[in-house]
Amino acid sequence: MIGSLFGGSLKISPRDFPDAAFDAPLLAAPAPKLAVLAGGCFWCVEAVYRELDGVLAVVNGYSGGSAETADYKTVCTGSTEHAEVVQIAYDPARMSFGKLLKIFFSVAHDPTQLNRQGNDIGTQYRSAVFYADEEQKNIAQRYIQQLDAAQVFGRPIVTRLEPLAQFFEAEGYHQDYARLHPDQPYVAAVALPKVDKLREYFGESLKK
Repeated sequence: MIGSLFGGSLKISPRDFPDAAFDAPLLAAPAPKLAVLAGGCFWCVEAVYRELDGVLAVVNGYSGGSAETADYKTVCTGSTEHAEVVQIAYDPARMSFGKLLKIFFSVAHDPTQLNRQGNDIGTQYRSAVFYADEEQKNIAQRYIQQLDAAQVFGRPIVTRLEPLAQFFEAEGYHQDYARLHPDQPYVAAVALPKVDKLREYFGESLKK
């Protein structure tokens, strides 16, 4: 069954995953652009995006709640409105928002799981795109509609589109965690297989 091979309810190989039909053009800009995505444990999502050409930096953090409770211990209770997120700084001349979303939906997580990723359960592990502007919102909204219409997944996509109010950087020990701790059991079992999948199916998009 394809889903069991490639992750969750995905019905096709990541190699055949469609590009976003509606996307921002690749254009030089005076500064990097930012994307904030939530797809379960931020260690795993960060590990994937650090590999991509055109991605300049990835920072783990929290979005969706207030500053007072934006710390790992409190967020993990599930009692705040935060999600674990990654903030991705990217070069818009080399990487598009739609391409970031393609990796997000095909490799980085399973967008059909509601308020969880595998054994990580709670709203802090929800699937969400925290859009910074109407362009990001429209690209994400149209791409989700495109993927659902194409029945790429065996279940409906439950990814939420939430306006980005604030991004709170996570504690220092969470940054670049998977690379620094490859033998940690959770990283070895959950994060590194996602990186392996990215390398196998999107090798042309990786940093040289």
